[in-house]
Amino acid sequence: MIAIVRGLAKFDGRSSFSTWTYRIATNTSLDELRRRQRRPLLNKGAQVHGDGTMIYDEVPDPDAGLRIEALGDRLAIDAALADLPEDFRLPVVLRDVGDLDYAEIAEVLNVPLGTVKSRIARGRSMLAARIDRTSRNQPDPLERPTPTS
Repeated sequence: MIAIVRGLAKFDGRSSFSTWTYRIATNTSLDELRRRQRRPLLNKGAQVHGDGTMIYDEVPDPDAGLRIEALGDRLAIDAALADLPEDFRLPVVLRDVGDLDYAEIAEVLNVPLGTVKSRIARGRSMLAARIDRTSRNQPDPLERPTPTS
């Protein structure tokens, strides 16, 4: 909301206000995803000593392993999303993260509905390929050295 208020002077009316605000929200969300770094949280445990005083110790979270795996998955998805060309990344994020329908995405991006559908399909395909390559620790085919004979 702050970005929208700060940018009001820049709104020129070439698109609808809702389209303009969706674009600001999308860009702000993508920026936040780039900045965010998550770590497993620790639970606070309380111990009561003989004199009645309570001491709070940090106790490892029993679900930390699951959180670390989820974090690894999330980082792989974020990295794969960051590698996608913007023409494919934005429609995928608006659909799968922002939960917009195809018509809304077409309006936000100012492209035809068919273009939105094809970009989402191609973007998801590229995303899946990048995540699969990452999970198998394989380099991008374009980055593989070619044998010289």
